[in-house]
Amino acid sequence: MLRNLCFAGRGTMIKTVLLDLSGVVYQDNELLSGALDAIAVLRQNGLHLKFVTNTTRSTKHETLQNLKSLGLQCEASELFMPAQAACTWLELNHCSPHLLVHPAIESEFSSCKQDRPVAVVVGDAGEAFNYTNLNHAFRVLQNGGPLLALAKNRYFRDKDGELSLDAGPFLAALEFACGRDALVLGKPSGVFFSLALHDTGCGLDEAAMIGDDVESDVSGALEARVGVGILVRTGKYRPNDETLFQPAPTAVVDNILAAADWILQHNAVAL
Repeated sequence: MLRNLCFAGRGTMIKTVLLDLSGVVYQDNELLSGALDAIAVLRQNGLHLKFVTNTTRSTKHETLQNLKSLGLQCEASELFMPAQAACTWLELNHCSPHLLVHPAIESEFSSCKQDRPVAVVVGDAGEAFNYTNLNHAFRVLQNGGPLLALAKNRYFRDKDGELSLDAGPFLAALEFACGRDALVLGKPSGVFFSLALHDTGCGLDEAAMIGDDVESDVSGALEARVGVGILVRTGKYRPNDETLFQPAPTAVVDNILAAADWILQHNAVAL
């Protein structure tokens, strides 16, 4: 059932839908109810799709294979992840990475040059977030290295169904210690949303973001000037999340299928 339905920006058609993955499309390696139907109906109505995730424990190839195993066909060009944005930044700024990321994604940085000034890249390192590794990263930062974050999420829904610490709290420790803020290259960074839409020919105001994280997905997208931000009551959503951050969600709906219905109704009104 749709609730909190409002058609902000009535004159603007939505052309691209940005979809978070975990908690929106699937949870614990199972598709959420209505996910395939929602994706199919959006495609059938001519909308471009971009699957955008702050996941930093699997490579792009692994993520694509996982989606395929769930029955979701996704082209490589439709999936955008923070490691891509980080590698682009490192190349453009002539830096080499000092990685504090999960071992599973270190290979994503294999093409980066290793003979340049060093930037610290922080992702969800899991068990690698220990004193030795954090202190090593701190010392690199003390020598003037830039601080990059693949994401700044506070927590995520873990395999046991409970919430667990994400990279954000550990990143905050490094920011506090070195006295400067990280450049965030995943959601909710405006850079991330702009890069995700770069090859679609779609303006930020012509896109809608669907997510279960009110801070990183929804408010972050709206702050970045994405036209519509829809919060779903699945995944990590908790009651009253929509009241915690500004800008507030454009709409709060039960699931991805309801979000797809909202978008189609919005476009019908905009015609």
